[in-house]
Amino acid sequence: MNKTLLAEFTARDGAKDEVARLLLDYAKKVREEEGNLAFDIYTKASSPRAYWIFEMYRDEDAFQEHLKAPYGGPFNTALAPLIEEDASVLTFLDPVT
Repeated sequence: MNKTLLAEFTARDGAKDEVARLLLDYAKKVREEEGNLAFDIYTKASSPRAYWIFEMYRDEDAFQEHLKAPYGGPFNTALAPLIEEDASVLTFLDPVT
C-alpha cells in the first residue's frame, strides 16, 4: 500500500521566497528517490505563505528510506527558522476504497 501524506506549514512574514527556494531544491532530490511517487508543492490560494506538500511513496519501506536520506536533516534545519510552526504538521492519508 502506498504511504501518502500532507505536510503543512506557514512561512514567516518575509520568508516566503526563501521557503520556496528551499522546497524546490529539496523536491528535486526527493523526486529522484526510487520509492517516491509524488512530491507536489502548493500554496493556499487565499494565504500564499501557507504551504501544503502532497507526498506519496511506494510503501512504508520507501517512506522510511526517504526519512533516512542525508539531505532531509539539513533541509529541516534550514526550514525551521523560516516557518511559524515548530515543524511541518504531517497528516497521513488513507485512500477511500
